[in-house]
Amino acid sequence: MSERAVVVLPTYNEIESLPEVVARLRATAPDVDILIVDDNSPDGTGDLADLLASRMPEVHVLHRTVKDGLGRAYIAGFVEALARGYDVVVQSDADGSHRPEDLPSLLRALSGADVVVGSRWIVGGAVGEWSTGRYLLSRAGSTYAGLMLRLPQKDITGGYRVFRAGALRALGFEEVRSAGYCFQIEMLDRAVQSGCRVVESPITFDDRLHGESKMSGRIVVEALLQVTRWGLQRRFGRARQLAPLREEAARV
Repeated sequence: MSERAVVVLPTYNEIESLPEVVARLRATAPDVDILIVDDNSPDGTGDLADLLASRMPEVHVLHRTVKDGLGRAYIAGFVEALARGYDVVVQSDADGSHRPEDLPSLLRALSGADVVVGSRWIVGGAVGEWSTGRYLLSRAGSTYAGLMLRLPQKDITGGYRVFRAGALRALGFEEVRSAGYCFQIEMLDRAVQSGCRVVESPITFDDRLHGESKMSGRIVVEALLQVTRWGLQRRFGRARQLAPLREEAARV
């Protein structure tokens, strides 16, 4: 593609998954750079990221000294990506749950949009071998957030997305204060409210390659309580206060 694109990969203790994810990204989208944002992982992920960058000029690393939530890691990555002059910024998990093989179709969908949402819940989308409870919780959470905030998209909570640089600036991403699960909801809401052209493109969401998910039911419930507050404020004519979700960085 003629535009310069980068995938932002936040990492915390992903030393097992990172090499495979980077290799698959390079094989699938060789023209797209990778920016690893490591939150001082104690397992050595940051050192591994530096090693990968030393071997591949398309890979860059941003080291953060604190772990204060997925949202803050993404924001730091977005700031770095824009400072490096990229035209297109992709956000993706580094644990393998977002298939690198889906990236080309997401990038193609950007041709008529400002933001592309990788969607599990439209025709062609799918998830891995989830339990019934996990499936229902995810579907219900996305549906509820869409209803409360009046968002037309089907997948409100997914984290595999593509932004034009101008769209990121327009939605004011640096002002997003939510930390974890609610970060995705707030980013999409800001994109819609700022007038960005948002489209959905089907993806398959896999289980992470190694380790256990950092997501918990408590985080989801707290996010939905936050969404409820935003939605009620909007309905009763009050200016929405984009307050942080009550999540400690260690829980994200």
